[in-house]
Amino acid sequence: MKKLKVGLISLGCDKNRIDSEIILSKLSEGYEITNEENEADIIIVNTCGFIETSKQESINAILEMAKYKTNYSCKVLVATGCLTQRYGSELLELIPELDFILGVNDYDRLKSFIEEKISGNTIETKINYSDSNINEGKRILTTGKQTAYLRISEGCSNNCSYCIIPRIRGKYRSRTKESILKEAEDLVSSGVKELILVAQDTTRYGIDIYNKKVLHELLRDLSKIKGIKWIRILYCYPEEIYDELIDEIANNEIICNYLDIPIQHISNNILRAMRRRTKKEIIKERISAMKERIPSLILRTSIIVGFPGETEEDFQELKDFVKEIKFDKLGVFKYSQEEDTDAAKLGNQIPDEIKEEREKTLMLIQQEVSAEVNTNKIGRVYEVIVEDKDVEYYYGRSFETSPEIDGEVFIKPDRDLKIGEFVKVKIVDSLEYDLIGVVYDESCK
Repeated sequence: MKKLKVGLISLGCDKNRIDSEIILSKLSEGYEITNEENEADIIIVNTCGFIETSKQESINAILEMAKYKTNYSCKVLVATGCLTQRYGSELLELIPELDFILGVNDYDRLKSFIEEKISGNTIETKINYSDSNINEGKRILTTGKQTAYLRISEGCSNNCSYCIIPRIRGKYRSRTKESILKEAEDLVSSGVKELILVAQDTTRYGIDIYNKKVLHELLRDLSKIKGIKWIRILYCYPEEIYDELIDEIANNEIICNYLDIPIQHISNNILRAMRRRTKKEIIKERISAMKERIPSLILRTSIIVGFPGETEEDFQELKDFVKEIKFDKLGVFKYSQEEDTDAAKLGNQIPDEIKEEREKTLMLIQQEVSAEVNTNKIGRVYEVIVEDKDVEYYYGRSFETSPEIDGEVFIKPDRDLKIGEFVKVKIVDSLEYDLIGVVYDESCK
């Protein structure tokens, strides 16, 4: 009997991508996976529900896929993920084309629900709101063979005033070292060369199950896996970055000298209103300590502008800080007034036009910083992982860049390169966010 085909649309963050990869692996036993929605008998939209724009993107994707029930071969349309976890049956009422929904704790039920629906049985959707489990299991990678995200914990207990994640994903729950190492070994044995560690807050890893922060120990163990080339760390809250972690990054050549530290703001007034468990002085001290002990460290951060009560003085403080620190990578986001968050109830909400103006202002500052930083890289030689090619260039990344969120290194080829291989590249030109280089021949220095 011919297998039914399953297509999956994955939206949102890299943690959601991991869930999607687990879903694909579970369904690959019994179904054929397809990237062509017009061929799919079953379409799954793994949604994001973090902020208003991501919610709208998820709804639009579901509505778009609903057309495939009429115009193509789709028999079952399913929504999973954060949006369904957040809104439950409301989503079914809003979009009756959906056959059923499942939340972030329900992926183990997905295959049986699909089989029930195909058999013509009625499915009663009940979202599981328990936050005791962590989604683990085999995965079908969607990042290419050379790179994979590795989730080290689930949920969040920081309870920032603007964030809905703890209500969607539950409290912070670390995975065991044994489970993480086993998954990492499986990924590397399949050809993965770069592991990117993710969580809502990677720096708190282990605090709940080992009663202390042990990310440095986990990194040391992961780096011993034969075949691993790079380990990259994302989502490190600056106030949780501790000396042993800095030392491990500084002394372990497998760990990329790259950290993502989402500070969100620098004004103590705004940090306090956000319920960030830090203040300006701590952030600056931690950045100084990291740069002193890891001179080649690349820092990425994210900033929220237009938070309720953000004054011109607060914003000026933020602008001065960005100019002073000169982050290698920086993302700016307009505050989104999310229902069911404490920040949504605050007074002094900032008008959208001021948010947009402040976002634009900060990005213009960062463009100048980035252009200066990249210009200073001309003449340097980097080891670059080759990820793809277009008509004129190959392109890839050095240790300084994360996939999809940072810039690329465009390589002028003098020979055929293999996707996934590491090559030395000399930088010959720079753009605002990207670099241009040539393959470096050490014999022709």
